[in-house]
Amino acid sequence: MGKKKVKISSILLYAVLIFWLLITVIPILWVFENSFKPSEEILLNGVAFPKSLDFSNYRSIFSYPDVNMFRSFFNSFLISGGVVAGVVCFGGLAAFGLGRFDSGVGKVVEAGMVACLLVPAFATMIPNFVTVSRLPIRETYLAVIVPQVAGNLCFAIMLLSSYMRSLPNELDEAAIIDGAGPFQVLKHITVPLSKPMFATVGIMVFIWSYNDLITSLVYISDQKLKPVCVILTMVSNMHGTDYGAMMAAIFITVIPVLILYMMSQEMVIKGLTAGAVKG
Repeated sequence: MGKKKVKISSILLYAVLIFWLLITVIPILWVFENSFKPSEEILLNGVAFPKSLDFSNYRSIFSYPDVNMFRSFFNSFLISGGVVAGVVCFGGLAAFGLGRFDSGVGKVVEAGMVACLLVPAFATMIPNFVTVSRLPIRETYLAVIVPQVAGNLCFAIMLLSSYMRSLPNELDEAAIIDGAGPFQVLKHITVPLSKPMFATVGIMVFIWSYNDLITSLVYISDQKLKPVCVILTMVSNMHGTDYGAMMAAIFITVIPVLILYMMSQEMVIKGLTAGAVKG
């Protein structure tokens, strides 16, 4: 049997992927390793393995008088879950209208959304804050959820409408002939076929919302409503020299996102690639 030829392009591709894997995984492992060390040991040798598995850093961040990690995790999941629900609901309805009905108005709307994506989020921070401060949702979870939903809608609508546009029109036509209305078509045909993209959008929006520090800092001042990303900065500010506690706080903050992405990475890839093929 002849030897199988190995393409240079394949070697380069795997080399790039391995390099990307290393620069992604090594920082996480470094943080995890140093979370078991006292600050003195980290400063002495930050790359060596810990002399012993000391969980005092993890115990300390859960015992800080001004920090409630369990409450902050609850706040993060509640805020991120609310943002995902809002984006998927409103984005799905808008994407259905743009992706399944051809019209000149839809093209203008899509062009406007592309233009909105070019506007930096910080450019709208002050007017959004003024608007939210005048509403009864101030100092509530909605004060963070509503701006984040608005900020992620354009991205979600673009992805969902592109995916829905790739679905066969014959399915809608057959349902309409049978007497189905637009909402029945959306409920029984479009949404079930678009589940991979809805899952992809939901996961990406959840991760972005979970990591959104600036929005939570600007719109919430009540300590009881702050998510875990804000609590992490408080730990850093109050105990900036306690590097072991900082490493432990960073690691437990990253764990939920890592678990979510590892459980759903196949769905994300499927959602991002399924719309590339027509039909």
